[in-house]
Amino acid sequence: MDGPNMTQDIRSTEENQTDQHENPLPPPNPLPSDPLFSPAAAAAGGGGGGSLSSTTMARIVSRTLPFASRSPQLGAALIRSAPMRCPPLPAAAPTASLLTWRGLTPTSEPSRSPPPPPLPMPPFAGFLAGIRGFRRGRRGQSAARRAQPQDPIPSPPPAPKESEIELHARIGIDDDTPDDPEVLNIVEILKLNVPMAMKIALDGLLDSNYKTRDTSISDVGRYDKVEVSVLLCNDNFIQNLNKEWRDEDSCTEMLSVSQYIPDLDVPILMLGDIVISVETAARQAEERGHTLLDEVRILAVRGILRLLGFDHQTSDESAVEMEKEEQLILKSLRWKGKNLAKSALDLGKRHTETSDGQVTSGLKRAGSLRFYRPKFKYIFCDMDGTLLNSKSQVTARNAEALREARSRGVNIVIATGKARPAVIDALNMVDLSGRTGIVSESSPGIFLQGLLVYGLQGREIYKRNLDQEVCREALLYSLEQKVPLVAFSQDRCFSMYDDPLVDSLHYVYHEPKAEIVSSIDQLLGTAEIQKVLFLETPEGISSALRPFWEKAIEGRARVVQAQPDMLELVPPATSKGDGVKILLDHLCITPDEVMAIGDGENDIEMLQLASLGVALANGSEKTKTVANIIGATNDEDGVAQAIYDYAF
Repeated sequence: MDGPNMTQDIRSTEENQTDQHENPLPPPNPLPSDPLFSPAAAAAGGGGGGSLSSTTMARIVSRTLPFASRSPQLGAALIRSAPMRCPPLPAAAPTASLLTWRGLTPTSEPSRSPPPPPLPMPPFAGFLAGIRGFRRGRRGQSAARRAQPQDPIPSPPPAPKESEIELHARIGIDDDTPDDPEVLNIVEILKLNVPMAMKIALDGLLDSNYKTRDTSISDVGRYDKVEVSVLLCNDNFIQNLNKEWRDEDSCTEMLSVSQYIPDLDVPILMLGDIVISVETAARQAEERGHTLLDEVRILAVRGILRLLGFDHQTSDESAVEMEKEEQLILKSLRWKGKNLAKSALDLGKRHTETSDGQVTSGLKRAGSLRFYRPKFKYIFCDMDGTLLNSKSQVTARNAEALREARSRGVNIVIATGKARPAVIDALNMVDLSGRTGIVSESSPGIFLQGLLVYGLQGREIYKRNLDQEVCREALLYSLEQKVPLVAFSQDRCFSMYDDPLVDSLHYVYHEPKAEIVSSIDQLLGTAEIQKVLFLETPEGISSALRPFWEKAIEGRARVVQAQPDMLELVPPATSKGDGVKILLDHLCITPDEVMAIGDGENDIEMLQLASLGVALANGSEKTKTVANIIGATNDEDGVAQAIYDYAF
């Protein structure tokens, strides 16, 4: 939606005093508190730049403040006028636009007189052409009275009247960029700030003696209106524009596209479009120690100068001249700024190479998800070999990615072969457990390979036990072959071995400390068993343990291997994927709303079920075969990469 037209005339002293009392000028760089306040254009030209045309007396009308001047004396040659609210611009012609965006202009108050009919749209075909509607700036009531004299006696020819040049800035946000409060505030501030910067930049065009500037735009005195469009977006959006229009697959901080047509005889000067990546701007602001607003202002000024013919990339001299003009504008407006910074170093080619030469997508920085909309409502994530690295720890980057995704409205659900206390303990180390974290005794989750499923409020909605005869056979085999075994019963673990390997499940893998029992009958009489787990070397499992049990329990149970040195026996016709289905039905969620991340064979069904399945590079070959995407390893923050690159 277009902003209200704020063109004004110079009123009489009495009118100005009255209106200034009712609508005083805003303080420097305000965030408009009145939701109806939208300065599209208007205040007087500065004193230092002189006239913009040798043949036409012109003043630039923009709602600047006393310091919005090129003159060293603040407020020199400024004309103040009170704002007059007018209706919004007419709806734009249905021209195809390459950008879809939301104009965030506040609703205007009704005008005192109906607006004149709009002019036909000139044949612009730029980025934002489809959303533009054009019209002449309205004149004030005093101008209307002059146009309709009451005295029928012909009066002498009037003296040449100073023409007005309205500065109009359209500020918008790309549709794919979510409503971030800080960005929304910046949009409102830019509605005031961009016309101020335009005024100072245009004020001295004729008086400047720059050698490298393209002087195609010099005399703006013949126009009624000068317009520029500013679009705020994220890195992906501006990267796609660079790819489409510059044939460069890279992300830049700012992209300016001129719409100036020299021989087009229309009363409106279309400078062009400025596209700014607020995601890149946020990173640069952090690196340079100032605010996002400061950085966006700098990029907006830089974009205006590019549209006016400056280009710091052509030569060292052009860089010096553009930097000089940029600093002049920033200093005049008392905005923060530094020397011309190098553009972001090929941010669009976010790739890293692993030690084995495999190329993977690089990680976005923490905090960038605020500029993207989530693609999924739920992320189901495995623990061992996935969220946990080879030291069975959750890295700081993985924790930050989970925390940020959750803050953006994505629900994180753990789907693991672990017991629930083990998950709570592991995530507690990075402050992600408890009621404010992603797992607790009152949160949904899938545990023990899908044999134990908790729903809303942590209520148990599914449990499946292993056949007691299979349990007895496994315990006997453990005693006879001297292979350590641990039996899992909900939140407890049992074993007949006091062995370092059994202890490692607790101290390394966070599982509940095993309770040692003296006999098989005592163990089976104490609790219901959901699964049993053998601890053996990878060679011992592949050569002896797995072949034996696959044949011994055929039809009564099934073999699952999540880790190279662990072999599990679970009930038949069960899987982690079945647990996911049960929980999705409970939550009334479809698989299309789910992304899943895993690494082991026990994750295959879950990855197949989800709309997007990501297998980490350290996973089994069978798992990677069924996955949609192969991510980084669990030691390379593979979960964080998957969230940053594919969940938003």
